[in-house]
Amino acid sequence: MSTDEPAVPRTRAEMRAAREAAARAEASASRSSSETDASPGSSSDDGGADPSHGSLSEDGGADRDETRRVPVDVVPTPPRDRRFLVALGAVLGILVLVGAGLGFVSLTQGPRITEVQVNPEQAIDTSGSRVILTTNQSLAAIDESQVTVEPAVPFTLDAAGRGVGIRFTVPLDDDTEYTVRVADATGAGGGPSATLSTSFTTPASKIFLLNRDADGDDKIFRTDLTGEKAEPVFAADKINDFRATSTQLVVSVEEDEGSKLLVMKRDGSDQRELKLPGDGYVGAIQVSDRGGYVGYSYSDRELSDTEGRASVLVTQSLSGDDDPVVTEVGGKEANIFVWQFVPDSSAVLFIDFDGALSLIDRSSDAGVQSLGLATTIQGISRGTYTAIVERLDGTVVELNLTDGSEQPLAASNPDYGTATTITPYPGGTLRHVVARDANGIPSGQAIITVDDEGTATPLVEVGPTDSILQACASPSGQYAAVVIAPDLTDNPYDQMLLPLPENMETHLIDLRTGEELVALTGFDASWCQTAPQF
Repeated sequence: MSTDEPAVPRTRAEMRAAREAAARAEASASRSSSETDASPGSSSDDGGADPSHGSLSEDGGADRDETRRVPVDVVPTPPRDRRFLVALGAVLGILVLVGAGLGFVSLTQGPRITEVQVNPEQAIDTSGSRVILTTNQSLAAIDESQVTVEPAVPFTLDAAGRGVGIRFTVPLDDDTEYTVRVADATGAGGGPSATLSTSFTTPASKIFLLNRDADGDDKIFRTDLTGEKAEPVFAADKINDFRATSTQLVVSVEEDEGSKLLVMKRDGSDQRELKLPGDGYVGAIQVSDRGGYVGYSYSDRELSDTEGRASVLVTQSLSGDDDPVVTEVGGKEANIFVWQFVPDSSAVLFIDFDGALSLIDRSSDAGVQSLGLATTIQGISRGTYTAIVERLDGTVVELNLTDGSEQPLAASNPDYGTATTITPYPGGTLRHVVARDANGIPSGQAIITVDDEGTATPLVEVGPTDSILQACASPSGQYAAVVIAPDLTDNPYDQMLLPLPENMETHLIDLRTGEELVALTGFDASWCQTAPQF
């Protein structure tokens, strides 16, 4: 027999309350199961209303709770932040891989060139131009034996850290491709070696010529070596002489009251006048491109036995920032017979009226250096500091201007006799010789090239009716300019301070092949260090 209480009849309201209580109990049990199995933030199948977050109203409607309960020990990461972190990690990984790859390449390939500095246009005009290679790492010591230049040209080496500097001691040929190589270059910290190589091409040469006109203005022309692109850059009534640097022209203009000395750009613009020592006349202009100086012979317009200066040597800056300086020997202004700038320096070699050969350098305070007695200066070699001078006894010597030592100039093979002028150039000399008949009358003239081994080759020859007035070589010794005055009997001299035949031709010749390129009207090619001398 059961001990339970007997069933008691219930009203409809009680039955409904019982059903609602059972539903709530079932819902509570379901909610507990859902919180155990479901992850935070999950939603129900009805579109996001979680039963655990609401209560049932008496009419069965579900109230939505706007606040979700999140465990305090779990902070969710928004999807956007996760994407940023993933991208950042990928970028950092790529950078690490690239850095490791570059380091690996550097270790396996050796040094590389990152920058090259060179001025090809300047290189054909002056000696001392440079090619500077910059590498991606500091280098171990570089020896000159590791460096080659093609075509071959003498050079010096200056290498330190990441830089390798190659200095050409002579000017380079025009219109030529040069290749510089540094073999077996290694990093300062070791590793594999590599060959550093670069190439550059020099531009075609252009020269300046002076053309005097008895019926009009004299003109200075600039032209290529074909003569087809000649253009005037400066004109004046009487141009006595001029010289060109790599950036400027220096022109001596003759006027009734004396000379004017003008400096301008190579295209004739930005003209300015240099101050002279007084009212007088200027001749024998020369320039020191490296030192930035102009030099000239100066004589006062008013001269007498007791007053005035005659043929003094004056030097001054091309910038015009200083006053003209008259060269002194023994505290007195010296009268100069002949003089020349030493190429690629500020030094001046000169012979005074007493025959004393002296050297003075404007860039130092060393004073005048005495070098004995001489009758003339034939020329001074570029890059060697060696002068060719004629001594009082007639011997021609090569004089080392650094230590004063000298040796006789070797005769050519074959021997063409004594030269009236000798013009040195890199690789040899141009020698002007005169042939004479049994009575000593000139029967012809010639320009002979003599290489460093003494081998002589005729370059230009003229008969007795013509005269060779000037011969000079391009800076590198690639070309020669030979000035010829044809038919002297019908070719009168002008009336300038530097008197010359009215008709003159400049013949341009390739010294490597001996072939003539062109004959141009005019004289005093800008390759020449001095004006024609007689």
